[in-house]
Amino acid sequence: MTESEVVQSLAALAQPVRLQVFRALVIAGPRGMTPSTMAEGLGIPASSLSFHLKELSHAGLVTQERASRNLIYRAAIPHMNQLLAYLTTNCCDGAACELVTPAAAHCAC
Repeated sequence: MTESEVVQSLAALAQPVRLQVFRALVIAGPRGMTPSTMAEGLGIPASSLSFHLKELSHAGLVTQERASRNLIYRAAIPHMNQLLAYLTTNCCDGAACELVTPAAAHCAC
């Protein structure tokens, strides 16, 4: 992961609504969510949600898949894991660190 990709991802998450949307998609896991379900569950207008999903998608944090007439959005777990790995590389001055364990740094979804 490049530094510019990290900055783009962190910038996308540095907005409260996008952070809520991303967290909801992480919680949903592999089944993902439709925009209407997200809008209803998070209390976000559909037009606003569309803008935020576009920003998260552009940053590589979410994926979308068409399932018949619906779009299904999912958190891009591999991208999230790369972001976490980038942020924790060389933690604790290269010494063994209990703050970041392989299990905590990677989601197995």
